[in-house]
Amino acid sequence: MRYTIQYLRSLAFVTQMYLAMAVFALLYTPMALASRPWAYRAVRHYALWVRWTARWMVGLRSEVRGTPPTDEVLIASKHQSFFDIIILVSVVPRPRFIMKKSLKWAPVLGWYAMRIGCVPVDRGKRGKAIAGMVEAVRNGRQAPGQLIIYPQGTRVAPGAHRPYKVGAGILYQQFGHDCVPAATNVGVFWPRTGIYRKPGLAVVEFLPQIPAGMPVDGFMDTLEQRVETASDRLMDEAGFRQGRP
Repeated sequence: MRYTIQYLRSLAFVTQMYLAMAVFALLYTPMALASRPWAYRAVRHYALWVRWTARWMVGLRSEVRGTPPTDEVLIASKHQSFFDIIILVSVVPRPRFIMKKSLKWAPVLGWYAMRIGCVPVDRGKRGKAIAGMVEAVRNGRQAPGQLIIYPQGTRVAPGAHRPYKVGAGILYQQFGHDCVPAATNVGVFWPRTGIYRKPGLAVVEFLPQIPAGMPVDGFMDTLEQRVETASDRLMDEAGFRQGRP
């Protein structure tokens, strides 16, 4: 019975979340067309709405630890579900995501993503994909902000292992920005797919900055060690055990 009630609460939450996306889009689009800062306000206010409704509708609280960067840096974050995107957008002032190209055509989401300067990339052959990503980021530098990349390339469920891709290291090397790693445990409560949301405390934690100038191999090793260690700690804090949520 408890599971059924929580599932119904989750269904109501997810339904209103997508309805609210349409409402926020209608309210903010005229201003967002005229001014990019209004587009940032729109996505931030929507993200704050989702965090607030998650708290009272399904008992999913959210917390940010560490200091969200405000200057022009690379953020390399663990990615477990849509909720870590929501939390990042709610606190980073000018978020620009590296995103898969197909999302460019997603209703509402795709238009706002392009309006705030997100960078769509084609997941083709490795060398071609990396070159295309670097070129796309270079072409989009007229919209400065915090460039966010998921170094594993996709959502990774808690307990699953997926290699870190060198694209994050190439961006770090090519553009000479400091990198702020970010860890999370959101996947313990909000899965990659499905309706059910578990109550608890979802955390995104900004970790100590990695200064610009490291060799790519050393950077990738440092990044993976910091993000995975911190994410494992946060998931353990949330009650997750390997092989058993």
